[in-house]
Amino acid sequence: MAGPLPFCHLNGQQLPLVDARISPFDRSFLFGDGVYEVIPVYDGRAFRLSSHLERLARSAQAIRLRNPHDAQRWNELLAELIVANGGGDQYVYLHLSRGAEWGRNHAPLPQIEPTVFAYSSPWPAISQATLTQGLACITATDNRWGRCDIKSVALLANVLLRQLAVDADASETVLLRDGFLHEGSASTVHIVKDGTLVTPPDSPQILPGTTRRVVEEIADQLGIPRRDAQVTELQLRSADEIWLGAATREVQPVTRLDGVPVGKGAPGPVWRRVYDAFQRLKRS
Repeated sequence: MAGPLPFCHLNGQQLPLVDARISPFDRSFLFGDGVYEVIPVYDGRAFRLSSHLERLARSAQAIRLRNPHDAQRWNELLAELIVANGGGDQYVYLHLSRGAEWGRNHAPLPQIEPTVFAYSSPWPAISQATLTQGLACITATDNRWGRCDIKSVALLANVLLRQLAVDADASETVLLRDGFLHEGSASTVHIVKDGTLVTPPDSPQILPGTTRRVVEEIADQLGIPRRDAQVTELQLRSADEIWLGAATREVQPVTRLDGVPVGKGAPGPVWRRVYDAFQRLKRS
């Protein structure tokens, strides 16, 4: 994975990333008390920025964290960061913490000034091997907390679940609970059965995905039938196609699940139509 680009934004200032300093008493460091977004940038333009900022605002409101900027100011500071890092294709990580107080206190203090941090990295282009061969994934029990609809920086469970995939030489861990599909450790999971795209509905156990919305828009434009519905483990394992969707994945095909081929064991035709349309849309 390529290292980050040289400039960052920290609390109203643009500065070299190597010079950024945050208090050890910052609540996101001590408690995981904050929210974040990952925003794709194509040709120097943040993709679906309004959707990402809306989700950031919802996450902040859900944890009673003051959003320090309106949409216009968020747009300005992110645009400045993108330009400073050379434009083109990259992605921005935006981190909003409740801030730092002098000491460690479990109860949030409303008068703390939030910490705003953002940096960007080179765009992780999808490999030719992924496009032609697809991805291997594994399944595991979803043991995360009960508010996965909040894009919280407290990601220890997600980290450990993703490590299971790394240990198995797989790309992602697909999460199941009580016999139903939820999502990946850091992705939305879609299935295709008999030509219909099916995605588990939003709930407190599932993050409402911005990339998911793009995939759904494309499916509608292409006339691909789709529905939001619970997906059983049996339906997952018998799907014709399985896809992963995320900001830095766009939409990628899963061709092996727990060592068993998905469908014909190759990227499927419905995925290919959606992927090609996604590439056109992001440059438009």
